[in-house]
Amino acid sequence: MNGFVSLIRKDLLEQWRTFRLPAIGLVFLIFGLMSPLLAKYTGELVERFAGDIEVSFPTPTLKDAYDQIIKNLGQIGPIAAVFLGMGAIATEKQKGTAALILTKPVSRGAFIASKFLALLATVSTSVILACAAGYAYTAILFEAPPFGGYFAFTLLILLSITVYASMTFLASTLFKAPLAAAGVGLAAFAITAGVASLPGIGKYMPIALYAPARELALGGLPNNVLLQIVVNLLVVSLSMTLSWLSFRRQSL
Repeated sequence: MNGFVSLIRKDLLEQWRTFRLPAIGLVFLIFGLMSPLLAKYTGELVERFAGDIEVSFPTPTLKDAYDQIIKNLGQIGPIAAVFLGMGAIATEKQKGTAALILTKPVSRGAFIASKFLALLATVSTSVILACAAGYAYTAILFEAPPFGGYFAFTLLILLSITVYASMTFLASTLFKAPLAAAGVGLAAFAITAGVASLPGIGKYMPIALYAPARELALGGLPNNVLLQIVVNLLVVSLSMTLSWLSFRRQSL
């Protein structure tokens, strides 16, 4: 892929200079720090402010910390993925910078790969920051999670968010308007969330990866998790392949 090294350097630097990486990373970090705190103290706060009303909560456990991390990242993650992916290609086409770059000895495959990898770098850094912060505070407030299981937990959360990023990226390639790509990304999130509740096919949706992630973090070995991972990796691969096939035929 001609020009890939130069492009990836430019796109990674752009993620930093446009504050996408610092801003998204900071938001994820805050959610990662907050999650174990909410799991530990929400029940106590509710009981304290309930006054004369009898309210009781079970003693929070490690599972509650995982559930809170999943709840927070499961909401903010897909939204961030849509935000980052919506303009990845569409904005470049709107401004005419894609046509300008491609007049140089740069292949369209390199252009697509560079944009997606820069997007993936921001998503990955943000998820790792959130989960690392969650790990540290969980260890302080509860107990230190098993590192291997928690590492798998982090990777499955990352894969789930990456699926939404890749689908939004595909839409950004197909359309010239970033808002249209955002609409597709949000629709994909809503549809897959709905389908996830269905028996059979539901467990292969990206949002359904959170259940085996939790089980792995708790030291279990969920059934069919490898197949779930493969299916979602195939969705990412298919999205990228379709992005490339579409972009190589577009007139800029």
